[in-house]
Amino acid sequence: MSVPDKKTEGGVLTDEKHKVLEPPLYKVLLHNDDYTTMDFVVTILETVFYKDPGEATRIMLNVHQQGIGIAGIYTREIADTKIHIVHDLASRNEFPLKCSMEQA
Repeated sequence: MSVPDKKTEGGVLTDEKHKVLEPPLYKVLLHNDDYTTMDFVVTILETVFYKDPGEATRIMLNVHQQGIGIAGIYTREIADTKIHIVHDLASRNEFPLKCSMEQA
């Protein structure tokens, strides 16, 4: 969304500049549970969040040790879509993996 600043030049109203408002960003969080395998979490991070194997493993270990980990930071629509994809893949593979978002 942009908000123009108006300026009058010789009796003509002109747009001087536009202020572009950036959309708010959201952290997509993965939550630890006692049933989802570490390999499955790494696969989710690589395929849904496009993390390389090293970063996916680091995030997975953070989820395992801290109980929660940041999979990525996105606009609300993208974050919501990724959460739905994670929940769908987890359900299809019979894992209770939970994913949520919070404003960054």
